[in-house]
This record gives sequence, structure tokens and C-alpha cells, in this order.
Amino acid sequence: MRGANMKYDVIVIGGGASGMMAAGRAAERGKSASTCGDSTRGRSVLLLEKNATVGKKLDITGGGRCNITNAEFDRHAFAKHYGTAEQFLYSPLSQFGVQDTFDFFTKRDLPLVVEARKRAFPQSQKSPDVTRVMKKYLADAGVTVLTNAAALGLTCVGNRITEVITKNGTFAADAFIIATGGVSHPETGSTGDGFKWLTELGHTVHPPTPTIVPLKAGEKWVKSLAGISLTSMKITFFADGKRAFSKKGGLLFTHFGLSGPLILNSASAVAGLLKEADVTATIDLFPDTDFAALEKQIIAKIEANKNKDFKNVLAEILPPGMAKAIPHLFALPEANIKAHSLTKEERKRLIHILKAAPLTITGLMGFDRSVISDGGVPLTEVDTRTMRSLKVENLYLTGDVLHINRPSGGYSLQLCWTTGYVAGSSV
Repeated sequence: MRGANMKYDVIVIGGGASGMMAAGRAAERGKSASTCGDSTRGRSVLLLEKNATVGKKLDITGGGRCNITNAEFDRHAFAKHYGTAEQFLYSPLSQFGVQDTFDFFTKRDLPLVVEARKRAFPQSQKSPDVTRVMKKYLADAGVTVLTNAAALGLTCVGNRITEVITKNGTFAADAFIIATGGVSHPETGSTGDGFKWLTELGHTVHPPTPTIVPLKAGEKWVKSLAGISLTSMKITFFADGKRAFSKKGGLLFTHFGLSGPLILNSASAVAGLLKEADVTATIDLFPDTDFAALEKQIIAKIEANKNKDFKNVLAEILPPGMAKAIPHLFALPEANIKAHSLTKEERKRLIHILKAAPLTITGLMGFDRSVISDGGVPLTEVDTRTMRSLKVENLYLTGDVLHINRPSGGYSLQLCWTTGYVAGSSV
């Protein structure tokens, strides 16, 4: 194994998704060049990882299933999901886009399957299988992987990095790729180390906030439904009582509040509202049925079951699991009354609740529960055609060290594959 006294062509700091892709691609390019009659020797690549193994966060991604990408194959439509970063991402996505991700893993005997909302997963439904493919990619390309090697700092001469200092020694290289990630799931090693170095190197670094994260809710009725999910509903958020925005989709009740795809993809906007106002929300359990039509359905259900207990009729009306919360938590009639005993006023109050169940958003969960955090270097300080820093001439940046807001659903990992590949192709 090459030691600390050897100078490498490329050093990649961080063995997550983007770091593994960048290291493998850099070494792969050198290897292919040297076998095609090019006089240039194959690139020597060192990957430094602070954990005992690479891909620790990748192993738990997507609840252990790994949402590899999103099957939106139109590059421009795909880029729109990244907000203000859209225009910066056309070039990198043209070099390694969604189809390239499908091809990359399928060629390595890990076929993908597409599920709801175009989310793509390994057919095996196992995140460690993705990590296994990436580890083999590193080995086949000839990357030197050094684990338990936390980087402590960088040494610069002029406008160039010359070496990285680790607890295992000092390593020199011609080019460096920082792929240390953000601060989500800090237990996996994502503790924002790269942000400190990048600031010292002269980059602007936006402070991180958890952007795809569950929300805290104050009401006991929400927490009493922990574990119950709604597949199709609408939530509307209000700032100081004024409507801010609405979204439709799936929601999961938890012991602390709300989660699920709909909530995770609303968290960034809610975080902005919380900085300026008190935030409340309403949940519409029947978003495709207006008040009058829902009232007719409920009247018909009651008429057909007038001698049944109201609680049993309610269970036939509501999504599974929801009925137990409604009578007690919203001061409706006792659940053991007969359905025909429900008054007109009580029925209308019930419909109002079903169309706009109120709750108070008290905050966001922290980085430990965040799927993704934003923060990092703005794309105005990076040449996204190569992922090279515009501040340091031999530095490249990938993945979550870049300040890019993105929704859940495979968009974050695709960003890692894309930026990692482009950086690895460019060093």
C-alpha cells in the first residue's frame, strides 16, 4: 500500500456516495488512458475516510432501501427540482444524468426498480447492495482506500492545496476533491468538517439547516396517531394566520409530530416561515371532495347505518386508524352513541374537521433526523462544468458540501453521483 511519503495525483476526502464516485471515476480514467496507448501513467487516487468503512451513510439511506435516483429522464425537467441551482446543473447532468445512473448500476448487476413518484431503488431493496457496488468500483479502478483516517486540515501554498493532514500522517497530491458531506445524520460522520476548511480557503459557506426533516407539532391528537400514515391528503401551512402554501401527498404521524414524503418536502419552506412567524397548518383528509359532496357522503353513510355505533360508522368514513382520534380530541359526541343521534351542527363540525384538522407547527427536528441538510459553498463559486473551485485552482467540490436545496425522492443521491462523476472526470 502507498504510504504517506508518496505524492498522489488525486486525494478524495470523504467516502460517501459522491466521494466514492469521484475517486472511482478519477482512477478509472487514468487506468483507461494508460491502456489505450497514452504515455500518461494511470492516475493514483487516495480516498480518505474517517469511519471504519466507506459508505456508512449510504447503508442507511432511504430507510435501508436506498433511493438511488428519480426516474425523470428529461434533464431540464429534472433540474427544475433544484430551485435556484437549476441553471448551474444543466452541464453536469448532461455529463452524468439519470439514465447514466441507471446504466451504471445495471451494468454492475444491480438493476433498479421505479416506484411511486418516480423514485428508483435497487431491485434488491437493500442499501448495502449499493455500497457493495461502489466498493467494487473503487477496487476495480485501483483506488487506495484508507479508513479510520480523519482529515484534520489542509496545507496551502499560494492558490493551491499541497497536502492533507490526517491522524495517520500527511498526504500530498496534485489535486484534491472535498466530498465530506453536510451535517445530516452526524452519527455517520457527516459533521460538517469540510465547511471549516472551505471557509479557511476563502469560500463563502452558507450555514447549514436541516432541509428535509420531520416537523414537530404541538397537539396531543397528532402524537396519539403515531405510526398511522395517510397516502393522499393535503396540508396547508399558515404564517401568522395567513395562508402560505399547500401540498398534496403522503403523511406519517409520529410521536413528535409529522413526517412522510409530503412533510419532508415541505420542511425547507416551513423553516423559512418559522423564522418570521407563528406557523399553523390544517390537514384535509379528503382533498378531492368538496364540503358539500363530503356532507352528502356522510349523510348517506349515516342513513345506511343509523342504528350502528357512531364510532363504527366513523371508522368506515375515515382513513384507517384516524377514527379513534376524532371523537375525543375534537369534542365530538361520545363514540358509543348511535349514528342517528348525530345532530346537524355536530355533523357539520365533523366535516370541518375532516377538511381542515388544525395543528400547530412548533419547529423542525434536528440534524440527527434530517435526511438532507443544505448549507455549504454557493454554486457561484464553483465551475459546475468541472466542479472545480473558483477560489482554489486544484480543488474540486462534490455532493453535500454544495449549497443546493433539493426535495426527497432520489434527487440528493443523483446530485452525488453527478457531481462526483464530473469531478472525477475533470481532475
